[in-house]
Amino acid sequence: MSGTGRSAFIAAVKPLVDAMGGEMIPPDEAGPDDVVLTWEDAAAVAVRLPQLADSLDHILAALERRKGVPLAELDRKAKQEIVRSLEARGAFAVRHGVETVASALGVSRFTVYNYLNREKGA
Repeated sequence: MSGTGRSAFIAAVKPLVDAMGGEMIPPDEAGPDDVVLTWEDAAAVAVRLPQLADSLDHILAALERRKGVPLAELDRKAKQEIVRSLEARGAFAVRHGVETVASALGVSRFTVYNYLNREKGA
């Protein structure tokens, strides 16, 4: 594999790895839980996936960057949309997911549960 092709492949997958909160490492440093990506029949890069709890923190930080303000400063409708989005991504299957999201949104756990129940009732 040419160095240029490998570099282009790594550059192409980097935004996805970053969005997941993963880490790109050399393939020869990959552990059993890492995912080795191949390009043109050769190992190009390995991806170390984050722990689930770290993923939720990463997702919340990305949402805050996208919104441009702390999540706690959003209005109720925007917070409900975030909860809906996070539920679709499985955020509340993570241990302490509700507490983590409630803290980021500046609301109580009870409020997050209300937002979730509102969605299920709709």
